[in-house]
Amino acid sequence: MNDIAVRVEHLSKMYRLGVINSGTLRTDIQTRLALKLGKEDPNSKIGENKYSGDKDHFWALKDVSFDVKKGDRVGIIGKNGAGKSTILKIMSRITAPTEGTIKIKGKIASLLEVGTGFNGELTGRENIFLNGAILGMKKRQVAKKMDSIIDFSGIEHYIDTPVKRYSSGMYVRLAFAVAAHLDSDILIADEVLAVGDAEFQKKALGKMESLSTGEGRTVFFVSHNLITVGQLCSYAYLFKNGCVAYHGKTIDVIDYYTGANVAVRQGEWKNNSGSQLKEEYFSPTLFAILDKYHNVIKKPLPAGEALFIKIEGICKEENPSLQIGFALLDSDDNVILWSFHTDHVDNNLWPKISLGNNAYLVQLPYAVLNAGKYKIRFLSAIYSVKWLYSPTESDILVEFELTAPEKQSYYITGSRPGVLSFFLEWEKGE
Repeated sequence: MNDIAVRVEHLSKMYRLGVINSGTLRTDIQTRLALKLGKEDPNSKIGENKYSGDKDHFWALKDVSFDVKKGDRVGIIGKNGAGKSTILKIMSRITAPTEGTIKIKGKIASLLEVGTGFNGELTGRENIFLNGAILGMKKRQVAKKMDSIIDFSGIEHYIDTPVKRYSSGMYVRLAFAVAAHLDSDILIADEVLAVGDAEFQKKALGKMESLSTGEGRTVFFVSHNLITVGQLCSYAYLFKNGCVAYHGKTIDVIDYYTGANVAVRQGEWKNNSGSQLKEEYFSPTLFAILDKYHNVIKKPLPAGEALFIKIEGICKEENPSLQIGFALLDSDDNVILWSFHTDHVDNNLWPKISLGNNAYLVQLPYAVLNAGKYKIRFLSAIYSVKWLYSPTESDILVEFELTAPEKQSYYITGSRPGVLSFFLEWEKGE
């Protein structure tokens, strides 16, 4: 294990839901002792799939194993509830595994939630010393790095103010500066970095890259921003339902996750499984991009022509706040626009989705998109409550490509630069 920073072996984590005991003290002791010793639960049913779960148990991780070498920058991606944050919490010793082991070589600095490891009553400066002490550093060692930490955080005017008065962005700035500059061997950063502004995110990502390449530290980075993961990480793991569904070079994992290499999704997505998706409100059956004749786009189409999006599905449970729609993205997964079936000028009109079969057709803004490759993701949400299919996680996706417009300005010989491509009316002023 000389070059291995983290070794995960058959790691599982189970949470008990609702009542957290079996009803008898003897059974509880037997179960806990067996788990402590790494043995099978003597009270489990013979032949059952223990990872299948039931109403009282939820397996956040299921028999996960992998190795990470020193100096690697590892991305962890997946949908909400896939197990990403759970494995980071086990690595950070915030929670203990139910089964399996995790071996870590070196000190860990974690940035999992805003304010993790901070005492709200202490000032920013005092919390820097506190975090250094947690990592086993001497006071003089922390003091030596104090100026560089404060300078990187950019909150020098508030460093002697109790951190309970900090905004979430200031919390993250200071917490990351501390984690990045103190003597740790492994840096763990969760989605919490998204709280910071764009300038600081860029600064933090640059620092993580330099820590890995220049100082040989190992970096674990969890984010739903696939572009950022692709820029920072050289290797990635895709988690799904508590398991590692795919791993390899980051670009390959992202392509696998987004379905970019799935030919069937060129222009049209269908639920061909013969069964409805397990969605409690709206189960989509068709999602497609159509040309001006309402035919599915199967090959590149000249920019400037009319484009339509068609959605079909089955509403299994009425909800007055249910919305369905789409997100239009470029080839780098940047959102260009999104729209829902509730888009209306009249704010008093909220079209409800009725039980049974539903079909919607919507036209994209005419002659706006430039030549290039695009993606469209299906969206669904309970307004102001929760996403059912979000712009970053929906796996119902289609792709299409636009070539150079057949008609354009006489003075343009190639493709017009930019995302948008439409003619503007110019008038000569007096």
